[in-house]
Amino acid sequence: MGPAFAFIAACAFALGTVLQQKGTLGTTSGSGDSHWLIQILHEPVWLAGLLLQAAGWVLQAVALAKGPLMVVQAITTLNLVIALPFGAWLTHQHIDRRVVLGALAAVVGIVVFLSVGSPHGGTTHPSARTWWITCLVTLVLVLATAELGRRRRGAARALLFGAAAGFGFALQTAVTKDFVTEIGGGVGALLADWSVYVLVASAVIGFVLQQSALKTGVLAPAMASSNAVTLFAGVILGAVVYGETLSHGGGHLVPAIIGLALAVVGVVLLAGAEGPTAGETASGSRDVPARAPGP
Repeated sequence: MGPAFAFIAACAFALGTVLQQKGTLGTTSGSGDSHWLIQILHEPVWLAGLLLQAAGWVLQAVALAKGPLMVVQAITTLNLVIALPFGAWLTHQHIDRRVVLGALAAVVGIVVFLSVGSPHGGTTHPSARTWWITCLVTLVLVLATAELGRRRRGAARALLFGAAAGFGFALQTAVTKDFVTEIGGGVGALLADWSVYVLVASAVIGFVLQQSALKTGVLAPAMASSNAVTLFAGVILGAVVYGETLSHGGGHLVPAIIGLALAVVGVVLLAGAEGPTAGETASGSRDVPARAPGP
């Protein structure tokens, strides 16, 4: 049941992200102006996207309670591919041969990784030391990548902000798996547990960075970098934090790693997609170039 919930979560994330992008493009302030974060709260289409994102998180939490982090993270990464037709319809994203090739590579790579690698095992109670190191390393990666993104424009800005959001989302997913084991203890136990506060912090940081990436108007790089980093970092966190492993017997390990690499290559190809022209966007956002360059 875990993979099924993860796939439904991916669909919710996909449509929710595109609706949120449509909402951010409906604001008048640029992504460098903090006022647009307030303006999006007045966009009904953005709020609809937020509700879908919240539904996706709940479905992902259910999937994490039933399956390994590596499996759930890999399947939810498909939200990028699912989002492409919605993006073409709602925010006029370009789907060319490179985008199609990248989408196919991502899907095939994830299927190979899951079918051959068969992620399994792990613990439900990682040590406090492991969590401290994980949170600190993630924070450094988020801050460094976001600072690089702040100095760029167009697709490069979307790519870097999306990558920074990906680190935050990977930590959020890892903490969610711990969080679901504490739900049965009641409200008092939840408020006393560290995972609630790290979960909220990582979700807020990832949210702001993702909205900043979407505000550029270039959907594929924003989502591709976020998904690539979330997938790769999620697999690492599954192994390092929860002790999950891939199948070693029968020569499965190498093909599984190749499948993971192919999936990452696929999302990187999607990161080079061209954005819509200025006249095609939902509004005249000043961050959107006439033809967005590749990263």
